[in-house]
Amino acid sequence: ARQHADNHVMHSSELRKVSLNRLEAVVDAHNKAGEPLSEEIRGLAGLTSVQYVFFYPDTNDIVIAGPAEGFVADPTERLVGIRSGRPVVLLEDLVTAMRAYAPGQKATSVISVSIDPTQEGLARMQQFLASVRGRVQPSDANRLARGLKDNLGLQTVSIKGIPESTHFARVLVEADYRMKLIGIGLERLPIRMQSYVDRANPHSVAANAMERWYFQPRYDGIAVSEDGLAMKIKERGVQLVGANERVAGGGRRVANGRVNKASQAFCQDFTDKFTMIADRVRIYAELRQLVDVAIAAAYIQQQDFYTQADWNMPVLGDESQVSVQTYTAPQQVETAVNAIWRGNTLMTPLGGGVHMQPRLALNKENLTVDTSGENNQVKQSAGPSNLAEGQWWWD
Repeated sequence: ARQHADNHVMHSSELRKVSLNRLEAVVDAHNKAGEPLSEEIRGLAGLTSVQYVFFYPDTNDIVIAGPAEGFVADPTERLVGIRSGRPVVLLEDLVTAMRAYAPGQKATSVISVSIDPTQEGLARMQQFLASVRGRVQPSDANRLARGLKDNLGLQTVSIKGIPESTHFARVLVEADYRMKLIGIGLERLPIRMQSYVDRANPHSVAANAMERWYFQPRYDGIAVSEDGLAMKIKERGVQLVGANERVAGGGRRVANGRVNKASQAFCQDFTDKFTMIADRVRIYAELRQLVDVAIAAAYIQQQDFYTQADWNMPVLGDESQVSVQTYTAPQQVETAVNAIWRGNTLMTPLGGGVHMQPRLALNKENLTVDTSGENNQVKQSAGPSNLAEGQWWWD
């Protein structure tokens, strides 16, 4: 792991403030000098979450703030905090979110990923199930799982609201796919938790039932100052919700009003333990972080701090200057399927996804107004007034 060069950024801080306009000026200077961006810039000075958004009218700084610590690149080259092991917020993820809520543009209503079987695959699966019905033994479980997988074929990945070739999109896809593997018992979490198939009663689940599970933000927990210039995102988890759907003839998906208790219990357990899971499995820490980054970006746009700051992020908003679309876009993934025998066969092909609507968090019913003035105190505790030339973050 590489140690960070600048020692000062390696200190832990309960609250580190990052000025987005000043950060852009530093990025621009690096670009003009033909220098690559430092890890300090790419890892936003070690921020591990975005808890606040501030606007300082005197200096026109739009600022995000949160806890920060020294960081290193782990074996997969992901920047993580030395003390907590939490992933640090990446410039590329922040930029992706800010472009979704860019100055002077229509707001993105939904950022989502969905991994779904094709209609042809579903129809083939129905035929396959019909052909083996009544003629299978417990020893056939592996063959059945293979048959289901082969007939369903590759599943389609659909991404909305952000470019699909970004790190942001990649996190959503991986978080979704691995959650399904956990649900059907093909990946175990490092905490005690029963999978969906551990809980399911084979007699109450049709062989062609499709459990669809979605991650979505908890939209409560936003507090804004009375003048709107200071916003706090309280730390909370991400919800997993189910939408039980059955596959009907011809491969159409039909929403099913029947509540599947095993599915409900799995979703509730995952939601209740999300914070614990995120502390141990990095992809869920990244998912939680991206929800907060998206809400912060939506707030900056909604309050129109861009116009007030006379700043329209010409560098951060330009892909030719700050490139974030650098990954191969995931278009199809292997079908995750498991066949478990319990009295009869339980088969669970899965669909679902991640669905976030960051602006919902800013609706009146989800916002609280911070009448105590606490947000403002945090804002004023260290302002951007006496910064050195080229300085873009401070504690």
